Amino acid sequence: MPPSSPPTPRFRAEHIGSLLRPKALSQALRAFRAGQLLPREFEPVRDQAVRDAVALQEQLGFEVVTDGEFGRVSYWSHLVGPVANLTVRPSLFDFRDDQTAKQPFIAPYVAGRLGRNRSLSSDEYGALAKLTKRTPKITLPSPSTLHFWRGREAVAKAAYRDLDSFFAELAGLYRDELADLARLGCTYVQLDEVPLAMLCDDPVRTVLRQRGEDPDLLVGFYVRAINEALRDRPKAMTVGLHMCRGKFRGQAPAEGSYEAVAERVFGETAVDHFCLEYDSPRAGDFAPLRFVPAGKGVVLGLICSGSPVLEPLDALRRRVDAASRQVPLERLAVSPQCGFAGAVSGTPLTADDQKRKLALVVELARKVWS
Repeated sequence: MPPSSPPTPRFRAEHIGSLLRPKALSQALRAFRAGQLLPREFEPVRDQAVRDAVALQEQLGFEVVTDGEFGRVSYWSHLVGPVANLTVRPSLFDFRDDQTAKQPFIAPYVAGRLGRNRSLSSDEYGALAKLTKRTPKITLPSPSTLHFWRGREAVAKAAYRDLDSFFAELAGLYRDELADLARLGCTYVQLDEVPLAMLCDDPVRTVLRQRGEDPDLLVGFYVRAINEALRDRPKAMTVGLHMCRGKFRGQAPAEGSYEAVAERVFGETAVDHFCLEYDSPRAGDFAPLRFVPAGKGVVLGLICSGSPVLEPLDALRRRVDAASRQVPLERLAVSPQCGFAGAVSGTPLTADDQKRKLALVVELARKVWS
């Protein structure tokens, strides 16, 4: 008899995955990428940083832990190399700060037919699982990551004539990856989904239409791609979808309520729960949560990972209560709104700021559910 699905959310206190890299690790990673450090010189620095990160999460009371994504330059960078014919080119979008200053960035580019040279994250999972008796969580970029940032120019037309064939082959790559992780004992995977969150933003949708793309058609493509990627996952494997508006040195490319995509994304995506950014007014209110079906959970990202200001506990509790009018309290959890370091450059926070924020997540969860 197959194992039953675990309850969701499995943990009341969550964090999204990436953690601030210690200075020694950031320096070593840059030197390693520049060819100034050999793997045998870089790996001990990374491994010690992971051990310290796991110890911090356990000390603060988290029942689910990550490796801080310390082996990655960005949330998707580890796909380059393991995925055949995947390289990078400039994104067609920019990050913007509150003064509308622009920051360009690079995005994935599919130069030929996709293939899987090796596992994307098995080594990360195996190393993390050895360090903790708590639940290890592995994060993966969503399938849309390989398309959205450059649109049709993200995929060589000589390799794929249409998006259906591209996403079908990409989904198979994800199914193979999840099968490998399951064989290693992995029971928790988080997909980091930025494009669907950006499709909540009216200016982004306008830009897409000007380029000849239909934002609502993209929502359908991306939801189907996730579902095909997860089609054969074990019932005992929890999958969460982090809908992220993007972050780079405190800058973000999008804002807006989830309302524009909520009915399709919440109602049709075959994940167990949604990790949603709700730390600022740019996220809108909780009304879109009415589309979350029974049996699916929501991790409320109420605590800002991009600012050192510590949110008042009572105000956070009121926010949870407000969300519970749309989704019952037993199907809610809390977290920071995003990871603390989606890129190696990090955010304006210090390690002490991060520790206080993470401790606040655990304290809030205990206050609400104990």
